[in-house]
Amino acid sequence: MIKNYVALDLETTGLNPKEDRIIEIGMIKVVDGNVCGEYSKLINPFIPINDKVAELTGITDDMVRDCAGIDARIEEIAEFMGELPILGHNIIFDYSFLKKACVNHKLTFEKCGIDTLKIARKVLPELPNRSLSYLCEHFGIDEGGSHRALYDARKAMEIYNILYEKNPDEVEANPPKELHFKVKKDSPITKSQNEYLKNLLKYHKIEDAGVFFDNPALSKIESLTKSQASRMIDKILSELGRPTV
Repeated sequence: MIKNYVALDLETTGLNPKEDRIIEIGMIKVVDGNVCGEYSKLINPFIPINDKVAELTGITDDMVRDCAGIDARIEEIAEFMGELPILGHNIIFDYSFLKKACVNHKLTFEKCGIDTLKIARKVLPELPNRSLSYLCEHFGIDEGGSHRALYDARKAMEIYNILYEKNPDEVEANPPKELHFKVKKDSPITKSQNEYLKNLLKYHKIEDAGVFFDNPALSKIESLTKSQASRMIDKILSELGRPTV
């Protein structure tokens, strides 16, 4: 059983690390089998949090509005992890978002991971479901704080301990494995996007994009990524229509 790792969980605006953003991170550092540190932060994604995500996590635009973005946090996140492997339920999902953030910040982020979901599938083949919430219910783990990062990181850690108690040989047969996820650095908004978006806002008499999207961070058009600008343009066109001559 691995006794040195960082249990990790993220909440995000969606499932695609190429388009979606981190809104919360929770980490628990375990050394010699003992918890020796925790890290929990809300993260401003600089894009609106949709109603489905807000309902699921309880995290709203208002809650993250004054929080720092991932670029301002990624160095301290990497420092907290150090050289330890990361543990989580479907850990590649969390790794992919952090890898994208590191690439954008020109940081190297190569990690080994322990996936409690994969281990649970081998140790508990009889169960119809091995999701984190199902396993918590199955093993009587307190579900308080579901879909909040620090709580779910702690639950993954507890699941790992239970799986070891049930089948230590299988857990030992699944040591931390190198994680792989290819990402490209985000491209900044293009000159043509910048001009078109500003003209679009002017045409529809939107004085502040941040107010229109209920997110002050979107007020600075020049700071948007290419994909953010594209989504903003698509949303305005779908809701307000195209300019007419």
